[in-house]
Amino acid sequence: MCRDFDILKLGHPHLRLTAEAVNDVASDNNQVLFRQLLSFVIAQQGMGIAAPQVDISQRFFIMSSHPNSRYPHAPVMEPTVVINPEILWMSDRKEKDWEGCLSVPGVRALVPRNTEIKVRYTLPTNKIIESAYSGFIARVFQHEYDHLNGLVFLDRIETSHDIMVEDEWQKRIVNQDQHASNTAF
Repeated sequence: MCRDFDILKLGHPHLRLTAEAVNDVASDNNQVLFRQLLSFVIAQQGMGIAAPQVDISQRFFIMSSHPNSRYPHAPVMEPTVVINPEILWMSDRKEKDWEGCLSVPGVRALVPRNTEIKVRYTLPTNKIIESAYSGFIARVFQHEYDHLNGLVFLDRIETSHDIMVEDEWQKRIVNQDQHASNTAF
C-alpha cells in the first residue's frame, strides 16, 4: 500500500514548525502511517523523508540510503523508520558535501555536516536503538532530523556561493565525478 503524499515546498509555513513527539508508537494509526511513508520513500527511490515534509507534524522520518544517479556512491542500508530521534553526540569534524531536498526542488548546495554522530531513536516495534553513524548515513540522519526542527539544508550553508540549480549541478558536479571515476584507472 503506497499512499500518495503531497510534499510541502519551501515557503509553506508548516515546513518551519517544530514537530511534536510521537506519543503512542504502537497505535494502529501510527503503524499504518509509518508503513505508508516507508512505502512512499521506497517508491520514490528517495534517500529519506521526514514526516513534516508531508504535513505531518510528528517527530519521525525515513532513512533509505542506496546508490542512485544523484548519489552513485551512497551506501546501501535497510530503509528504516526513525521515531523520536535524539542526537546524543556529534564529532567536531565537519565536511561539506552536496545535498538536495524534495521540499526544495531544483536546488543543490554544499552543506557542512558533522562527520560522525551518536543517536537514539525508536523503531515501529517500540525497540529503542542507540547507534553511531558516519559519513553519508550521518549526513542523511542530520538532514532529516533538521526537518523535525523546522530547518532545511539551505539554513546550514555557509555562503550563497555554495548553491546551484539542479541542471547546472548535474553538468558540473555529477558528470565531472562520473568522468573522474571512469578515467581514474
